[in-house]
Amino acid sequence: MAKSLIIVESPAKAKTIKKFMGRNFDVEASSGHLVDLPSSKLGVDIENNFNPQYVVIKGKSKYLNQLKKAAKGAERVYLASDPDREGEAIAWHIADKLDIRDKSLRVLIHEITEKAVKESIEHPTILSQDRFEAQQARRILDRLVGYQVSPILWKKVRKGLSAGRVQSVALRLVVEREREIEAFKSEEYWTIESLLKRGEDSPESAFTAVLATYEGKKVSIDNGDDAKSIVDSVRNEKFTVTSIERKERKKNALPPFITSTLQQEASRKLRFPVKRTMSIAQKLYEGIDLGSEGPVGLITYMRTDSVRISENALAEARELIKETYGGEYLPEKANTYKVKKSAQDAHEAIRPTYVGKLPDSVRQYLSDDEYQLYKLVWQRFVASQMQPTVFDQTTLEITAGKGVFRATGSIVKFPGFSAVYLEGKEDEEEEKEKEEMRKLPDVSRGQELDLVNLEGKQHFTQPPPRFTESSLVKELEEKGIGRPSTYATILSTIQERQYVTMERKKLKPTLLGCSVNDLLIQGFPEIMDVQFTAEMEDKLDNVEEGSVNWVELLNGFYSGFSERLSSAQDSMKSLKRDGLPTDIKCDKCGADMIIKWGKKGEFLSCSKYPECKNAKAFEYDPDGKIKVIEQAEPVLREDIKCEKCGKPMLIKRSRRGEFLACSGYPDCKNAKAFELDPDGNIKIIEKEEPVLREDIKCEKCGKPMAERKGRYGRFLGCTGYPKCRNIKGLDENGNPVEAKAAGKSGSKKKTADQAASAGENAG
Repeated sequence: MAKSLIIVESPAKAKTIKKFMGRNFDVEASSGHLVDLPSSKLGVDIENNFNPQYVVIKGKSKYLNQLKKAAKGAERVYLASDPDREGEAIAWHIADKLDIRDKSLRVLIHEITEKAVKESIEHPTILSQDRFEAQQARRILDRLVGYQVSPILWKKVRKGLSAGRVQSVALRLVVEREREIEAFKSEEYWTIESLLKRGEDSPESAFTAVLATYEGKKVSIDNGDDAKSIVDSVRNEKFTVTSIERKERKKNALPPFITSTLQQEASRKLRFPVKRTMSIAQKLYEGIDLGSEGPVGLITYMRTDSVRISENALAEARELIKETYGGEYLPEKANTYKVKKSAQDAHEAIRPTYVGKLPDSVRQYLSDDEYQLYKLVWQRFVASQMQPTVFDQTTLEITAGKGVFRATGSIVKFPGFSAVYLEGKEDEEEEKEKEEMRKLPDVSRGQELDLVNLEGKQHFTQPPPRFTESSLVKELEEKGIGRPSTYATILSTIQERQYVTMERKKLKPTLLGCSVNDLLIQGFPEIMDVQFTAEMEDKLDNVEEGSVNWVELLNGFYSGFSERLSSAQDSMKSLKRDGLPTDIKCDKCGADMIIKWGKKGEFLSCSKYPECKNAKAFEYDPDGKIKVIEQAEPVLREDIKCEKCGKPMLIKRSRRGEFLACSGYPDCKNAKAFELDPDGNIKIIEKEEPVLREDIKCEKCGKPMAERKGRYGRFLGCTGYPKCRNIKGLDENGNPVEAKAAGKSGSKKKTADQAASAGENAG
């Protein structure tokens, strides 16, 4: 009997599935996409219905050949790439490249458990043309924007920048929030707070009550004199309890995670960047080796916008709750949650595949990060099927003369779902919740309380907070910008491009980010429009549903976009030429200094360049103001001689730190790295000689490789350099591995298209 072949994306997933399927199945991995649009050119035939020109990705030919060989002898091929648009495109391209349309079937695996995998294999479907075309339309849209707008930024600002259909709108949100903060005018206001206690209680048990009304009107105090006047008028009055309101308040459990809420919660509670969250979740989905059990997928598919849960999973969760926490924690019926109208609802919510695998029972097999994220998913899912948390809330009103003070407190009457899980909060929300969760003393109406302290407190209104990664994901989701699978790439790209920096765990736009944002709004207002971007996401969803033709969608977009492209070349301001003005004067000619961008980042340049070539490095002080970094004068060291020419060496400083350079430069270009010993003496760091590795031959030219040390650690370089520039990385045992990048010596000059390609996956 001929074997069947299952093709998945990752080797980890292949290993897990192979364990379930027995001898009649081979399982191979494509290692992600095999083909893509070329990185060196646009790769879209605009005149011919936007026909994409796919090429095999560099380094993927070996995987393609392995799959061809495996498929050749297979009776049937199951395409089991991830169950989303991206996975559909991978499956479609594999079927095309392997020429197996007649014997291939599509398999959607939402959780990697034996039961789920076998059920999926037993009930395969066919490739979805609508889903593939939706992904293809998105890919082409991003390519059109990235490859045609990014080169304009190169001309107008500096090399290496990128624009994206979605990433640029995310940048706009961050920039506009920053400008809202800068424009905010803080206003003074005062509160009157009393510290009260029962007569028999100690001062330590006193509680705070805040003035709510004065002379029958809601309190609004904007200056210290009015606050003092009110304090003086009530200080000597009796503080009497005039109203006691007690009520029961319920807080319902939250739904299980979807992609965006997992990203937000992992950011708040675990301090994980969104990119790390998705990387860890991918591993938990694909399978973790649990010792004697072998690889096991611990969570369901992690890219989803649905809160739907399967009946089997609900039954398992309810059974666990009853046995572990007791019947009083179990609702009469399973909790169900409404799926948002905009959700594709293609997959279940994110949940543990086996709720019986408690986090602590698998901890020994997980890294700390994997354990923390699995625990978060497990707790949220179990809590979602539990009874509400019940609070006893008490509100006291205490009258003192013309003023009425109010104090509110809550205590937990029944923990419900909070016995398992408490949602993380942004810093501002957390402080507010702490104030509300306090126990008030047992008092009676008409009871007089002792005044421990009474004071007016000055406050100032606060601007809206900067976005965190968590709150930006929430904002993107609420505004319909991007989709669950794109959030991690969006956030990482705007930071990698140096448009945004992380400052005290908050996202702050850089001067470069603000400048690029303004240029893009000037040249491409539609692309930068939040509503336009959200509507485009909806149209792409309609392509998947089969109600919109993908070519017509692209035609509608490109007709206006092409006009903007031609006009933007002339209308957009050139920061490369004009720079950004500052209030700093040139210390050589007195002209204004301007900010420009070079290969090493932003710097101050004299506006009279090239007549005056004065330039300065700068940094921002805590208030965001520019602070010039004065260049330190080289320090002559007569005691350290150049071994090449005998002249004394100088201590100089570069952007990588201090180094020794010959004072005979430029006639002698000798330079040395150094470090200080425990006594503060200079110790020259001699450059390591390459170590010849006769045991490892270069596969390109056949010469032996040599072990060298570079900026990023040890690596292997061909001894035929510079004619042969082949390099390889080294693992911790000194064995060769594929290098991530060839470095400057082995890489070609980056084109604008390649830079755009690096950022376009973020939209």
